[in-house]
Formats: sequence, structure tokens, C-alpha cells
Amino acid sequence: MKILIIGYVWPEPNSSAAGSRMMQLIKTFCQQNWKVEFASPAQTTDHMEDLSQYGISTTNIKLNNDSFNDYLEAYNPDMVMFDRFMMEEQFGWRVEKFAPKALRVLNTEDLHSLRDARHTAIKQGRPFTQSDMYSDLGIREIAAIYRSDLTLMVSEYETELLKQEFNVPETHVMHLPFMLDTQTLRAAPFEQRQDFVFIGNFRHAPNWDAVLQLKQVFWPKIRKQLPDAKLNIYGAYPPPKATQLHNEKEGFLVKGWAEDALAVIESARIMLSPIRFGAGIKGKLAEAMQVGTPSITKSVGAEAMHGNLPWNGIITDDDEEFVNASVSLYQDQQSFELMQKNGHAIIKQRYEKDEWIDKLVTRLSIQQQLKEQLRNNFFLGKLVRHHSMKSTQYMSQWITLKNKQANTETE
Repeated sequence: MKILIIGYVWPEPNSSAAGSRMMQLIKTFCQQNWKVEFASPAQTTDHMEDLSQYGISTTNIKLNNDSFNDYLEAYNPDMVMFDRFMMEEQFGWRVEKFAPKALRVLNTEDLHSLRDARHTAIKQGRPFTQSDMYSDLGIREIAAIYRSDLTLMVSEYETELLKQEFNVPETHVMHLPFMLDTQTLRAAPFEQRQDFVFIGNFRHAPNWDAVLQLKQVFWPKIRKQLPDAKLNIYGAYPPPKATQLHNEKEGFLVKGWAEDALAVIESARIMLSPIRFGAGIKGKLAEAMQVGTPSITKSVGAEAMHGNLPWNGIITDDDEEFVNASVSLYQDQQSFELMQKNGHAIIKQRYEKDEWIDKLVTRLSIQQQLKEQLRNNFFLGKLVRHHSMKSTQYMSQWITLKNKQANTETE
């Protein structure tokens, strides 16, 4: 199978959970001996993965440019994976027109419209409601899901949300969480660890909000009870407003990008993650479980991550309880060791790599075989493709012509 992945950004597995997720997918495809090419209109970055080491070719593509049509016809993929719905918006109509036989798969990472709606509710100081998702962003994202042959959802909660609230057929959506190696779980002992840790890409709004919450709400109270403890804040792309929060006297240490995220998480005794809004499942919390670091988080942070299994720490939306749990667990070796076991159990039972690889490969094979039948049976998908794809196509063609005219005038 020849696969083309159209990435919103180049994969950075050491910077974000989205980057790790993409590499899990890429490695899965490579294990099947499928030919994979990764294309993106994004600029290259210092932290991007070197895909050539996996035998993967890369191409820089342009937005609103007919050169992509020729490229697509020449590559002739069996499957095109859009990484995030914005790429389906940009390139989906071209794929449908110039590679009509290719299976069109959308990898969402998370429901952007859900994350944005929850953020809006937080800023307005009110509870989130389902109608918050009925925004322009929500309409665009759900339309992209309707247009795709299969959508991969990392969160069980969001998978059910699509089926129940937005009438996405079960034939067109698949729950696919992180695919993790359960043979490499670690658990450094209590006495070898010290301090607290938070990690998260600063360009991701929920992470920046969590850092501010730690600085303004939680850390002063925790530090008052544990005056020798420190909180180490890691994350890619820290802006000046983040580095300015660094304060040695307060033990609030903004350290920026971590070359080895698992190592810095494993060295800490507790992960603090007061995530107030967001979507998907949280890479930092999964990594904490992998290395046996208990975590204190909120209900949104733990959403869809542990099923009915006990959490590897404490989940609470009460600020005082968050502080008290952090202080208590930091000093309680017996509870700490129990939480380590809880975390490992969650990873083993819910994220076993080989189990999910088998499910994904099987599902893609079935989807490929039945794609024409499924496309014909999903009338709503055909309707949305007819209307929204035409508008996207005409807008893109107008921009293409405008750019060509501008280039001609410049010459």
C-alpha cells in the first residue's frame, strides 16, 4: 500500500503528544512494509523528526497551488491521511479529484472544536455546554469528518460524541488511542525522586493556561507546605512571557524544551497537571504512567484515559483538594507506590501497542475494500462533499489564479 500523509506540521515527537501520535502511526505503516511519503506546507523546525531514518520520503507542498495536482497524480497513493481537519479542507477536494480511488483518512489528534468551545466557556466563567461546539470551527471540523472515509479518534469520549451528537456512522469513525510499548515501563523508586514536574508545548493553549494556574493558584500554596520542593516546568517553544515566570526563590523553574521528556518526568516525584480545558487524551499523563510518576490532574485532564481503572494519582476539580493531594502524595511512599502500579495497569490494559496496531491494520484493510460502498451509503457525507468541497475548491482556485496573476505582474 502506498500512503501519503499530509501533515499540518512536521512531526516533533519530543515536543508534543501530537508528534508522538504521528510517529506511532508512521512506524505502524512502516512495519507493514507500506510505502510512506510525508508532505506538508509547514516550515521545517529544529525539533522535527528525521523521517529519512525510517525510509520515508518527504515533500514540501504549497497551499492553493495546482502543482499539488501533478504531484498527487504522479505519486498515485492508495491512501491519503490528512493530519488534522485543516489539511482535509485544503487538500481534500484535490485528492478526491486527482486520486479518486485513494482511501481518505482523517487523523484528528483531538476535536479542535471541543477544545476551543471549552476554552471559550472558561474565559466566560461558565460551564461548557454542547451548543458551544456549534461554532464556525465546529461546523468546519464536523464537515471534514463527514467528507472522510474514516476518522481516527484518540479519545473514546470524542468517538461517542461524534456518533451520538453529530450522527457520524460507526462505519466512518474509529477509536485509536496512543499505541505504547508495554514492555518498557519503568518505575524509579520513591526515595530516588524529588520535586514536581509539568511538561507541555507552550504553543498549546491548555498547557499555557495550566502553567498560569500553577504559578498563580497552586504552587504558592504547595510551596508553603513544602518549602524545599521545586516545580520544574518543561515545554517546547516557551515565549518570553513564560520564561519571565521563572523564579529561583519561589522554586518555580521554567526550563523549556526537554530533550528526553520521559527522563525528566521520571526524575520527579509527582506530575502536576491542572488542565482546565482541552480535548483528546494527554500525552504528558500517559508518559507519567509509563515511568511510574503519579499525577494530580483535573477531570478534563484524565478524560477518556483510564476507563474504569483507578487513576495513577488524584483527579479533582476542587482547588484546595488539588493542593492537599499534591502535598500528601509527595510525602506518602506507600500511596506513591500504589499509584505507580495503577499507572502501569492503565497502560497495559488500554494502550498495548501490538493490540491496537492489529486493530488499525485490519480496519484500514476493510475500509479500503468497502470504500465505494460506504461512500454511496453515507448520503450525508456525499451531500457535504458536494456543497462544501465545491466552495473550498472554487475559493482555492480563485486564490491560485490571483497568485498567478500577481507573479506575472511582478515578472
